[in-house]
Amino acid sequence: QVQLVESGGGLVQAGGSLRLSCAASGRLFSITAMAWYRQAPGNERELVATITSSGGSTNYADSVKGRFTISRDNAKKTVYLQMNSLNPEDTAVYYCNTFSRSAYWGQGTQVTVSS
Repeated sequence: QVQLVESGGGLVQAGGSLRLSCAASGRLFSITAMAWYRQAPGNERELVATITSSGGSTNYADSVKGRFTISRDNAKKTVYLQMNSLNPEDTAVYYCNTFSRSAYWGQGTQVTVSS
């Protein structure tokens, strides 16, 4: 079972940027498609972005397309989420997991965007 630890969240002003990191410990990381999810209070957890095992293909939710970029470094067993042009609607706890959600959920990292 892969273990995941998210980091990089914080408080930023609207229009600002953050880069989130997800450190993995599973030995099968390099052949596993990964994803970022987020959950705001009162909302369901939603899929934000996905990336294939090689990093060659990515997909994004319509709400973040053009602003967020998912990437990975298989040598470091790390997945990243670069978030630009942030707005208050992006405020949520952000989590990483496999695309199939096969790992235990970590604590996530809080992203708060002020107006």
